[in-house]
Amino acid sequence: MTLSARRAVDGRGQAAPYPLLVADADGVIRSVNSSAGALFPLARTGASMDGAVSGWLRRAHEETTAGGVAVRAAGVVGERSFEAHPVPEGDAVAWWLVEDTDVRLAREALRVEQERTALLGQVSSALLTSLNPQRCMQVTAELAAAHLADAALVVAPGGTGRGLPVTACERGGESTSAVSDADPEQVVGLAEALQGFPPVPSRWIDPEAMPDWLVPDGFGPVGSVVLTPLPGHGVPAGALVLLRLQGQEGFTEEEEGFARLFAARAGAAMSAARMYAHQAGLTELLLRELLPPTLRRIGGVEFAGRYRPAGDTEQVGGDFYDVHPLVAEGTRTDRAQAAEQANASLVVLGDVCGKGMEAAVLTGKVRTTLQALLSLADDHLRVLTMLNDALLNSHHTRFVTLVLASVTRVPEGVRLRLTSAGHLPPLILRRDGSVEESDTAGTLIGVLPEISATTAEVLLEPGETCLLYTDGVTEAHGGPMGREMFGEERLSRALATCAGMPAEAIVEHVHMLVSRWVGTRDQDDTALLAITAPRGRHPGAVDGRPTA
Repeated sequence: MTLSARRAVDGRGQAAPYPLLVADADGVIRSVNSSAGALFPLARTGASMDGAVSGWLRRAHEETTAGGVAVRAAGVVGERSFEAHPVPEGDAVAWWLVEDTDVRLAREALRVEQERTALLGQVSSALLTSLNPQRCMQVTAELAAAHLADAALVVAPGGTGRGLPVTACERGGESTSAVSDADPEQVVGLAEALQGFPPVPSRWIDPEAMPDWLVPDGFGPVGSVVLTPLPGHGVPAGALVLLRLQGQEGFTEEEEGFARLFAARAGAAMSAARMYAHQAGLTELLLRELLPPTLRRIGGVEFAGRYRPAGDTEQVGGDFYDVHPLVAEGTRTDRAQAAEQANASLVVLGDVCGKGMEAAVLTGKVRTTLQALLSLADDHLRVLTMLNDALLNSHHTRFVTLVLASVTRVPEGVRLRLTSAGHLPPLILRRDGSVEESDTAGTLIGVLPEISATTAEVLLEPGETCLLYTDGVTEAHGGPMGREMFGEERLSRALATCAGMPAEAIVEHVHMLVSRWVGTRDQDDTALLAITAPRGRHPGAVDGRPTA
């Protein structure tokens, strides 16, 4: 078959000649078929390839004739792309041109789609690793500016009485954040986007009407704009604004569609971050109310506590303690009695059955109820009875054990009235290092309709201590084999070595021994509270004698 007769066959079996051009070693065209002539109108027999055909085909012909090796080439003619296949014919080369425009476009579309898919994955990965709302806004603006536009802005909804948080970023730059007092109604579609309505087409937005607060400083004249909402989890997360400079191609419908996909990923992450921040704020607020308070001296009496929830991931649990200073009621003419009552306080240490947040919720209710009953603090049994009634009337099925300690500074030291409600009796550390168990007992709170309790009165002389503790201390399992309980006897021996020590040092020492005993094993909630009588004189004493 001669060169002029070579033809291809299309899918229907019909002859479909490819463009064919034959040229010699000097680049002179020897023959050109009609398809090649239509493709290269200046290509004529006897004419030079220079200026008649595309440069990429001329260079491939020179390389082929000079090296004697057929060199395939590919290039664009107008808006069409071709592959050129050389076939040596004596001292000439025949070039068959096979169009691959559709293949090239398909490959380009596949490449773009792969890049966009990778970008969406990058967006998800970058945003979901952060639960900080401001950081999510920065990442969104930076990724959008790097891949979608010359500049990108993320506008978050403003709260009541507050401006609009705006994060802006230009391509290749760093993001900046500010709060704008501008009215979103100034921009077509922005107010609607912040409310979660569908985006308006970019052709509806006049680039020249963009307000200064939505254009980065020194950016230049805006040529085209895309504005799309950032959808969140039921609540709009904000709006994404994309800007391109004048002189560049405007955003296509396909690019606008991809911007919406980008915004959907970013909006979901930003919404999740805001929800987490909101929940974290509420949790922190609740934890501040549930955690034991910081203790201080009251009337010279030392109070010190230590608390540790069960497990490494818990922050609150079922153990608790409080120290409530009591306010004197009525008027007292007796100076000694007035000073005594002004230095009185009610100490509560308890243990709610269970661990974790569910126990902590009931702990909060118990502490709140006891605080409401402070006016009855002198009558321990009445306080416990009213607390028992409150728990029985609630939906909770857990019980509580606790100890009430009325603490009063007196000339001799500190007078204690101790009442246990199903709880371990407090320990008394004397100045000589002996340890006594207070004689108080009672029934659990929140189980029986009627409760009973006995109250013990104890006098702490200067430097002596009363230690209140929960069963998380005595029932802590550890030791060499990890199965032995710390126990009350070991606690008493440890306490005996603390004679004369400040309250803070005592609870720290016992807490350290228990933690060392348990090691890395699981541990129940533990709470310790020490009450130490001051070593100095009573504030109502004059020259070492109590006032009359």
